[in-house]
Amino acid sequence: MMISMFVLQPLIWMGLLGKSMNIGALFSGNLSVQVPEMIPIPGNYVVPEVDGVVYVSGSWFSRTLQQMFSEMGAEVMRKTFGVTDYFSYMSIGMVSMIVTTTAMFSGMSIVWDRRLGFLDKVLSTPVSRAAIIFSKVLNSTLRAMFQATVILAIAYVLGLQVSPTFKPLNLIGVYVAIFLLSVGLSSVFLAVSIRSTRMERPMQIVNLIMMPLMFASNNFYPTSMMPIWIQTIANANPLTYLTDAVRQLTILPLNPSTLMVDFIYLGTFASLLATIGTLLSWRYLTK
Repeated sequence: MMISMFVLQPLIWMGLLGKSMNIGALFSGNLSVQVPEMIPIPGNYVVPEVDGVVYVSGSWFSRTLQQMFSEMGAEVMRKTFGVTDYFSYMSIGMVSMIVTTTAMFSGMSIVWDRRLGFLDKVLSTPVSRAAIIFSKVLNSTLRAMFQATVILAIAYVLGLQVSPTFKPLNLIGVYVAIFLLSVGLSSVFLAVSIRSTRMERPMQIVNLIMMPLMFASNNFYPTSMMPIWIQTIANANPLTYLTDAVRQLTILPLNPSTLMVDFIYLGTFASLLATIGTLLSWRYLTK
């Protein structure tokens, strides 16, 4: 049930916001231009003349105008978003959203374990404390990878356009990037929730952090379009690097140097936060 709800939320975002927010249509050739049936154009053209004035068909002029706007719009979209289809751009942002949401809610289960007394029973057994911590982190990470797979599959059905450089092996890189972010976030939120006996505390923290992380990243728009002070936050936001890595591997022409930077950041982020989260969780479990 929980997995279904986590998948349903980004699906609604993709289906409603992603399809309705058709930015490409602003520059497309689907224009309703009111033109006269015949448009006079002075000059010597090899077209029929009437009383010394050259006339061209209004429908020809409309088609020419539409083609011009369509070509210009595709170029504007490509320079702004890197793709000509905004839905594809946003769909990858939804993958980052589902991964972050799943990782942040990883601590909820351990709150219930403590409230119901299950955690105390586990702690009374010879099971290693590390096994308890790593099992929770691994569970959250695997769920995030599964849900991201579902979102990518649904997005492809709805019209996700992959780049010419995309290969099925690129999905391994996608899963590695998701794994790194999930490990880091899950470890920290597990440490935050592990001593709590009330659901309100971790949920308040998740609600406080989730929206800034999502909007101060490149989930919906390139960071270059943001104010300078938001760009500073976005450049330190791990979601920015996860989203960019997944886009590089799926919908954008692959840039190895940019992809390497993304993975270096995600690897450093996962190592640092996993270490902090594991140490805190170990300390709290031994009390």
